Amino acid sequence: MLEPTNNDELPVIPGKRYFTIGEVSDLCAVKPHVLRYWEQEFPQLAPVKRRGNRRYYQRQDVLTIRQIRALLYDQGFTIGGARQQMSGDNAQHDASQFSQLVNQMISELEEVLVVLNRP
Repeated sequence: MLEPTNNDELPVIPGKRYFTIGEVSDLCAVKPHVLRYWEQEFPQLAPVKRRGNRRYYQRQDVLTIRQIRALLYDQGFTIGGARQQMSGDNAQHDASQFSQLVNQMISELEEVLVVLNRP
């Protein structure tokens, strides 16, 4: 079977709460030993560990793995570069959400001002 070349070719993530390392390996087209290595390299990736140190990944973990995979395999980042990009992305994402919230509040306040200025 051919490996997917980018994340667009990966299977849809099922609506489950937890995934085993084997399931995540199939969903992300990454071997289990690579997933274990990435856990050491990326602090954002921390699956729940249960009995016998078995890993259980949540949907957010699968999305994070796909993001790491895209940075490394599709965009050509090194591990260090991808780690830096991942930590920078969180700050950019938070700033973007904050900016959207501020813009929404401004437009709502402008609408209130229009109502208040009516005769």
